Amino acid sequence: HPSQLKFVLVDPKKVELTLFNKIERHFLAKLPGEADAIITDTKKVINTLNSLCIEMDQRYDLLKDAQVRNLKEYNEKFIKRKLNPNNSHRFLPYIVLIVDEFADLMMTAGKEVETPIARLAQLARAVGIHLVLATQRPSVNIITGTIKANFPARIAFRVLSKIDSRTILDSGGADQLIGRGDMLLSTGNDLIRLQCAFVDTPEVDRISDFIGNQRGYPEAYQLPEYLDEAAENAKLEFDASDRDSMFEDAARLIVMHQQGSTSLIQRKLKLGYNRAGRIIDQLEAAGVVGPFEGSKAREVLIPDDYALEQFLDNLKND
Repeated sequence: HPSQLKFVLVDPKKVELTLFNKIERHFLAKLPGEADAIITDTKKVINTLNSLCIEMDQRYDLLKDAQVRNLKEYNEKFIKRKLNPNNSHRFLPYIVLIVDEFADLMMTAGKEVETPIARLAQLARAVGIHLVLATQRPSVNIITGTIKANFPARIAFRVLSKIDSRTILDSGGADQLIGRGDMLLSTGNDLIRLQCAFVDTPEVDRISDFIGNQRGYPEAYQLPEYLDEAAENAKLEFDASDRDSMFEDAARLIVMHQQGSTSLIQRKLKLGYNRAGRIIDQLEAAGVVGPFEGSKAREVLIPDDYALEQFLDNLKND
């Protein structure tokens, strides 16, 4: 039932999960203020993962207050009217995070994605938050030791080599599967060979239409709001009189190259990493470059040298 289960869908490829837009008001969860429930942008994925960590912590506080050990006991107690809604108690649905291409996230965001996912995988099971990660590239820098240690159930379809099979399952076998849904399930010590059912696009479309045409909630399930504290603090604490002595040189360099990169400032101005990092934070707070975007260079918000000189003059006058 939609009241008992919500999905958080992450689709870096942008085309795999779009069919599920129709069930947004029934089964999907999203951040407050977001237009789309299906997440395709890396920065939004990071915010969503951190938001799920906040949701997890809030749920643990509710379980502690209710003196229960897991979500099932908590919801049973709530249904029996033993918990007061005026004390923030509410019925808690299961939340399942599904990431369609985990390799893309690891390449673009790395640790920023890995840390909250590992935390959720370690702790969130008891409060009804579960994770499903899928990737077509089972290499060790994608499926890291931290990720593997926290995902007890793993499924492998046919892979090209025994190394890929070992990366997923810690044993060979997936390289000898025959394809077409033939798969191996590992739940710790045992390997079970299974046949996965094939569901084609028209069938998914038909089911989504059927659910979407029924009466749903006014909007998708709202996750807690997550504010990037470092970015917020940088914006609040920026003081023109307190900026680095190389601030203007760095601004000119970045606008000339149209590349908001810490390594560019380090290289050209011969600065250490920490100082270059502080300068890029000041440039972001001042509005010269955009926010951090994983491994990509930041967007430069000032188009040319003339506009920059006007901008710097205004800063001095302020």
